[in-house]
Amino acid sequence: MSIDQRNFFSILKLMSENLIKPGDLIFIYLDEKRQFLIQAMPKLKLSTDFGDIKIEEVINKEFGYIGKTHLGKNFYCLKPTTADLMFKIKRKTSIVYPKDLGYLIFETSIGPGSNVIEVGTGSGALTLFLSKIVAPNGVVYSYERNEEFLENAKKNLEKISNKSKIEFSLRDVANDGFLQKNVDAVFIDVPEPWDIVPKAFVALKNGYHLVSWSPNIEQVKKTAETLQSCNFIRIRVCEILQREILVRERGVRPRERGITHTAYLVSATKSVS
Repeated sequence: MSIDQRNFFSILKLMSENLIKPGDLIFIYLDEKRQFLIQAMPKLKLSTDFGDIKIEEVINKEFGYIGKTHLGKNFYCLKPTTADLMFKIKRKTSIVYPKDLGYLIFETSIGPGSNVIEVGTGSGALTLFLSKIVAPNGVVYSYERNEEFLENAKKNLEKISNKSKIEFSLRDVANDGFLQKNVDAVFIDVPEPWDIVPKAFVALKNGYHLVSWSPNIEQVKKTAETLQSCNFIRIRVCEILQREILVRERGVRPRERGITHTAYLVSATKSVS
């Protein structure tokens, strides 16, 4: 096969990978108020106040395709971002906001191939994010004590067709501890993080990192005290605020409302036991 032929087939492959296939998740965007995460299924119809969209008409089109509703309004078929997936999944619990997630990841040393523990699967939003970070060879060990939450999270991630390795456990870690040792990070999202800290110390590699987040400062104080008593060092607490900037012809200024307090973020490092 000649170089030109190889280039041709490579281009064809890339084009086919960008086609919307049955079962794919699509982010349908009409405007800032009308945005929908849907699964591409034949015979499915999306009804909006801007008109109806027949989803079968976008199957086998490329992501980025611009279509029209039956009322003649443009809609855009976009590849969902990780944030889109996190905010649009079926939620039975609150989720960690993207503005906080970036900081928490940077407070650890995880990357492709890392093995990490998550405590509090919730709706599966953090599970999804972590699985993308540690892919393709890492593992997310996700623990949840509420069976209803765990089953919902599993269904959410099945829809996303995530190929990363995730191992779910229905287990009360505060009482029963973890099944793994020598992991690269522990992420804690439960109301009582201090109960998990001693178990996390056992599970973590020496010199590696724990992060947790809590909405109330009283939770932070008790967590920090427990971290210190369990030989964690570099204990830090911070808060991140987010404010959108409106860029308009008549003037550029901050939006009146922003994403202010969501959680206090706690990070710490395991010292040699």
